[in-house]
Amino acid sequence: MVDVVFKEALMSKFLQKKGEYEGGIEFSAGFRWQHWIRAIAIFALVATGFYIADPFITYANVSPEPTRFLHAEIREWHIIFGFVMIGAVIYKLFLTFFTREGKYERESIKDAFNIKVALQQVGYYLLISKHPHTKGIYNPLQFWAYVGLYVFFIGIIVTGLALYAEVYHQGLGAMLYGFAKSVESLCGGLANVRYLHHLFMWGIIIVVFIHIYMAVYNAVFGKNGSMDAIFSGMKYEKEDKKH
Repeated sequence: MVDVVFKEALMSKFLQKKGEYEGGIEFSAGFRWQHWIRAIAIFALVATGFYIADPFITYANVSPEPTRFLHAEIREWHIIFGFVMIGAVIYKLFLTFFTREGKYERESIKDAFNIKVALQQVGYYLLISKHPHTKGIYNPLQFWAYVGLYVFFIGIIVTGLALYAEVYHQGLGAMLYGFAKSVESLCGGLANVRYLHHLFMWGIIIVVFIHIYMAVYNAVFGKNGSMDAIFSGMKYEKEDKKH
């Protein structure tokens, strides 16, 4: 029969049958929107962040007139997408901890500390064992990867806001100035804040590649539409399929 967690999550009004498959809504519209907004923001932040760290595009002819502000424009887009990502991360944390939709994400905590399930999951990825039955929607490896991702998110947001307040001294920057100085002092200087900001970025890049690999792997070998669900919201599984 369909995985118990998945079936309970669908509830009766979402349950649909298509031949030997049954399923329904796996991810809500809000979940999918925040996922893709966050993904676009990450790619934009990485691209603009690399440029800010090492401006590899310059004007061919140098001008003494203050009319060429490519670096400033790139920095502006970096800040815009930075606040977009902050909003998406806050929204996702709200969904996880304070809504009914996040119940089955919270259930994943029980599996995260189950060594047997974790070893079975490793075996599944190595093609030597079946997918273990899990209580939540994330297996142990996915869960700890997401925990690491959000540690990096929080780290890059904190250091990013500190760097922002060091440059912009009015409005929000003025409100965050005391916070920025505290972060700077804790890190041992502004250079270290910027260095940590870069380290958190690399952490996010690594986890994103792992996430994409796992998503494609599960879609190909699991054949349950798990990757399709992040586009359409719908997921179907065979009635007699066991994890």
